[in-house]
Amino acid sequence: MSAKEIVKSFYEKDLLKEESVFTTYLHPEVTLDWNSSFGFNQRDYKGLVSLFEEMSTSFISLRAEISHLLEENDTVTVRYTYFARPIEQPEQEDVLAHFVTIWELKDQKLYKGYQISQQADNTLETLKSFLLK
Repeated sequence: MSAKEIVKSFYEKDLLKEESVFTTYLHPEVTLDWNSSFGFNQRDYKGLVSLFEEMSTSFISLRAEISHLLEENDTVTVRYTYFARPIEQPEQEDVLAHFVTIWELKDQKLYKGYQISQQADNTLETLKSFLLK
């Protein structure tokens, strides 16, 4: 698989339900530098797994909708929106946040990530900007 195909495949998985995703796609020495509206956060393998375990206590599913996916050598940039179904209202899907992440791959796995995110803005104009052009 190309680097782009690996990243795309990772984001197509439901990270709340498929535990094997982490061992399949994340390098054991993975790091993610994440700048958000809440400040800077750095996660390693254990921290990323923990994040999604925590999310699974509030949501029954998680879905990424990719709008842009760019590849240069072993580096892939992905722009996407996460949608989730809350445990309290499983028939409702909420927009969680918008992301841009740059992934460096090593040994065919996600190795170094640089991510920015902002809280969801689900106005029609914003959501349209995330449609694949």
